[in-house]
Amino acid sequence: MKTGIVLRPITAAEAVIPYLERGVDLILAMTVEPGFGGQSFMYDQLPKITAIRNYIERYHPGSFLEVDGGVNLQTARQIVDAGADVLVAGSSVYNAEDPAAMIAALRG
Repeated sequence: MKTGIVLRPITAAEAVIPYLERGVDLILAMTVEPGFGGQSFMYDQLPKITAIRNYIERYHPGSFLEVDGGVNLQTARQIVDAGADVLVAGSSVYNAEDPAAMIAALRG
């Protein structure tokens, strides 16, 4: 079994350190306020994604960094470049004419 934690946009990146020290497997960084789909990506979260990636490398390199919120073709590359391993793309996939093609495009 794997364990994970979620960080809201307001939560500081440093909050992950004690969980990484205890071996958490996954960190989900929300890049919108949780509650409903279709929100715009919060670009001010990109430095936080990079900071979390750096903490993962320092404290528990086996952990994955997942990002959820506003993930689409315009934001995916920036999110991955900032350090994400996994993208959660709800509305951009569900609302696509061809969801399989959208998933393939997001994978790059």
